[in-house]
Amino acid sequence: MTTETFEFQVEARQLLQLMIHSVYSNKDVFLRELVSNASDALDKLRLEKLRDDSLDADVSDLHIRIDVDKEARTLTVRDNGIGMSYDEVGQLIGTIANSGTATFLQELKEAKDAAGAEGLIGQFGVGFYSGFMAADEVTLVSRRAGESQGTRWTSRGEATYTLEKVDDAPQGTSVTLHLKPADPENQLHDYTSPWQIKEIVKRYSDFITWPIRMVPEAGDGDSAPEPETLNSMKALWARSRDEVSDDEYHELYKHISHDWREPLETIRLQAEGTFEYQALLFVPAHAPHDLFTRDFKRGIQLYVKRVFIMDDCEALLPPYLRFVKGVVDAADLSLNVSREILQQDRHIRMMQRRLTKKVLATVKEFMTKDADRYATFWREFGTVLKEGLVTDSENRDAILAVSSFATTHAEDEPTTLARYVERMKDGQDDIYYLTGESRQSIENSPHMEAFRDKGIEVLLLTDAVDEVWVDAVGEYEGKRLRSVAKGEIDLDAQGDEKADEEREKQAEDYAGLLGWMREQLGEDIKEVRLSARLTVSPACVVSDAHDLTPALENMYRAMGQEVPRAQRILELNPGHPLVKGLNQAYNEREDRSGLVESAELLHTLAVLAEGGQPKDPARFVKLVADRLERTL
Repeated sequence: MTTETFEFQVEARQLLQLMIHSVYSNKDVFLRELVSNASDALDKLRLEKLRDDSLDADVSDLHIRIDVDKEARTLTVRDNGIGMSYDEVGQLIGTIANSGTATFLQELKEAKDAAGAEGLIGQFGVGFYSGFMAADEVTLVSRRAGESQGTRWTSRGEATYTLEKVDDAPQGTSVTLHLKPADPENQLHDYTSPWQIKEIVKRYSDFITWPIRMVPEAGDGDSAPEPETLNSMKALWARSRDEVSDDEYHELYKHISHDWREPLETIRLQAEGTFEYQALLFVPAHAPHDLFTRDFKRGIQLYVKRVFIMDDCEALLPPYLRFVKGVVDAADLSLNVSREILQQDRHIRMMQRRLTKKVLATVKEFMTKDADRYATFWREFGTVLKEGLVTDSENRDAILAVSSFATTHAEDEPTTLARYVERMKDGQDDIYYLTGESRQSIENSPHMEAFRDKGIEVLLLTDAVDEVWVDAVGEYEGKRLRSVAKGEIDLDAQGDEKADEEREKQAEDYAGLLGWMREQLGEDIKEVRLSARLTVSPACVVSDAHDLTPALENMYRAMGQEVPRAQRILELNPGHPLVKGLNQAYNEREDRSGLVESAELLHTLAVLAEGGQPKDPARFVKLVADRLERTL
């Protein structure tokens, strides 16, 4: 037959060079692209046969086959699908027709990377060109189903390609790569190696609908072995629930997560309509050890039409659900030329919203129907889930609804905000909380004394994120979230004339001492005042209502953000003997220089009581030692 030589379009030639040298960082994916093209060809033939039963095409054993010739160093990917006519080969392979190549190149030039290109994946020519990463020459032979004559296309990936008609071509398409020498340093592997082929197929194409077959290597003296199927074709997410056993789901989870334990829950989701996708998500039973490290790999495996696209697709779930593992398989998705997702694609955002709500609904179901599983979930993932209270305002109410917190109401039973509100005392307007390093340190805090005395419930928040989310949330069902260590606290009943008179008398009696201590302590404090929150301790330090707490200041500094250090307020317990004695000494002595050290010690003791550090530890130790010496 006559062989014709053609020149590539200028844009096609530029794209070809990009495909070979810069678009794909992993050269193994050329096999994924060729297998995906073959799978599409089989899908199209099946559909065409359904539409036109008279089509002269064999659909009895649709499959993909990979053949390797080690001596000739060739790799061939064949399918018996729809195939292409002579004109289609010229259009799809030679010119990449209708693919927007010129536009893509312009966007690529402006963006300086491949992320600006849409609409190229799915055009046969683009994925096909990736074969030149591994091959010096590529030969394609194709015959369209229902036609008698085939077409051969050959090129070395440079300026030209050849086309010729052939009479003996089988139905479908075969792509033969004349492989380059292996070059491990440049991630160019030996693609004549059967185990290498199997590994790539298993990773990228395991769930493709059609069997992918390869003839194994024959041993000495053996007869020609039968082809083996390399892919499982078990896309569990595409099968109905009653067709899949729990063991199969668990095996998939272990394969995806590299976790040897069974998941806490399996979540299925199928979206139909204008945008179709299927999801199979798993909630682990245990938090991975590196969940809070910077290098933790989060994200869901993304497939498009059962073709593996990427391992850790972070855009499918928000960071606070980074522990969820699973698979999402979309019927169609905007991808760039190297099959990476476009982060701003509206379908991605749509999927993220739906998947997020589904996971939170599952946690809600744990809470209402399975207390043990909820307890396990919250113990393992409660801390990370609370990050969403800060970052995801859209789902904040749903996250609050499934959150629980330690509380003074019960030692071993955490509570929800809803249950806290139900138990609030008459006249109580605020939800009280206190943050700290541990439950023990919080319960022993001086700030808790009046609340313990009056039996008012306090949330005990010990996670670092608690310092942040309480400010972000602010209130729950109209009840303000209020720290017992910030602002002024007065738990006495309003309108109690006797209590009001006593407070006024104390304020008058202590006015001189408070002003004097404020002067002596200087820049260490903002104010000295009498306390309504202390019943046992002599003093405590509190933050002003709108100031950052010391723990939050330290957190911001640890993240490299400089924040001004807030001055604290020193509160004195007017009923404590030490404070009474200090006030009496202040009123009786004209020379108060001896009381300065007492004021300093009282302030430092208050700082220590809340877990802080003395401003000058050596001076504090000396002052305490001197006082002890005087008592002997």
